[in-house]
Amino acid sequence: MAKAHPHLITALRRTADRLERGAPYQWGHMGSCNCGHLVQELTRLSKAEIHQRALQSRSGDWNEQLIDYCPTSGLPLDEVISELLAAGLDIDDLRQLERLSNPLILQRLPQQQRNLLHNRRQDVVAYLQAWAGLLEDEWLRHTPVPTLKPAQASPHKVVTALP
Repeated sequence: MAKAHPHLITALRRTADRLERGAPYQWGHMGSCNCGHLVQELTRLSKAEIHQRALQSRSGDWNEQLIDYCPTSGLPLDEVISELLAAGLDIDDLRQLERLSNPLILQRLPQQQRNLLHNRRQDVVAYLQAWAGLLEDEWLRHTPVPTLKPAQASPHKVVTALP
């Protein structure tokens, strides 16, 4: 499971927001599918740049690219995948995002909304929002809250001007 970190949580929320606002979505396009949209947010590559990198790499969809991923291949899409891993994701996260299939994320959705279609925009939005919420809860559980100490009186006497 992805490492809970504010940068990744924000990227998931921004991706969901962009899709909800009507960003071009096409599940069969490497740059504008489920993974493609998150890649856009994390790398600032355009959908066309992502798709072009996929064409310069091995053939296949995200799942096939992830199966054959090699961090030292020098292939353009492998470099993109390496950036995603550096952002705290793992290979399974990306596979599951493409199919909207992570059981922990699905459990956060109401029972009647758990049968998501991997290529339906509103289901992708719901999945991304639930994933961000899961990671945010994890982040808050493991991040110590600083203790604020009460203000102490200054050892110096405060002098006020006379009227």
